[in-house]
Amino acid sequence: MRLATLKVGGQETAAVITAKGAVLVSTVNEVKGTDYATDMMSLIKKGQIPVMNEWYRAGGKAELEEMKTIPAAEMVYGPLYRNPARIFGIGLNYADHAGDIGSAAPKGFPGSFFKQADTLIGPGDDIHLPRLKEAQKTTAEAELGIILGQDCRDVSEEDWEKVVVGYTTILDMTEESILKGNDYLDGNPRYLTIVKNFPTFFSFGPQLVTPDEMPKDLMSVEVQSVRNGEVYAKNTISNMTHKPSRLVSLHSSIQGWIAGDVLSTGTPRAFEIKEGDLAECRICGPDGFEMAPLTNPVLDLKKHPEIKA
Repeated sequence: MRLATLKVGGQETAAVITAKGAVLVSTVNEVKGTDYATDMMSLIKKGQIPVMNEWYRAGGKAELEEMKTIPAAEMVYGPLYRNPARIFGIGLNYADHAGDIGSAAPKGFPGSFFKQADTLIGPGDDIHLPRLKEAQKTTAEAELGIILGQDCRDVSEEDWEKVVVGYTTILDMTEESILKGNDYLDGNPRYLTIVKNFPTFFSFGPQLVTPDEMPKDLMSVEVQSVRNGEVYAKNTISNMTHKPSRLVSLHSSIQGWIAGDVLSTGTPRAFEIKEGDLAECRICGPDGFEMAPLTNPVLDLKKHPEIKA
């Protein structure tokens, strides 16, 4: 099953993706007499997505095709949800990306950082290059996002998928000029939090893909960093230094997980973005598997004094 948050009548509301477009969860409730939450965060926190998915796999997919549908051409996506308790990023998780800033990929523990929820935007929203004069090079990073479905601690690597409710596409931004140019920081990735928390520096969505919809061999999934329609870099999950199983398990034993937490697993390679660019994350896999791409245009606030940011 695939879900999304759509902008409908000035509201952001959860929907199930179909072959024709999307059916609002509120429509499912009306037709089926169910009482599912109609916003994505509540669906996650109440543990209702696995329940919905059981219905979907047991015939609900066909039933959805007969319900009132928002056509694909009329769908306007929002972020999957707003205000997750925590957004947790993994830096330099592919050797190629580590080389971009002259570092080795961390091997003992992952290079990790938190992002604030107010950095979050959705598909099609503008990425703002900072007005700060020291900000001279912003990069975008396509990443596989993992969405935690329950509060938990001390999850074993063998059981990590049991606490995951879905996967999504992510674009994570970095103010690389400050990271690499500050004499005190000397490009050290432990300071990534400083350069990753400008407004609009985390794009999230458009769709949540439930684990059963992912390829059976998750390691075969490919993440692509795309600039202006051209693939800049790509790599498979198998080439991560720290695989999703370790990332979910390890951090469950440190800060634990809260339902709705987002884990952004690292990028094949970052690419510089400038005014007028289109940044994109594509994720694909064997047998024609594809996630809906995540795209965001870029605006440079230095060129747009009229924008209040």
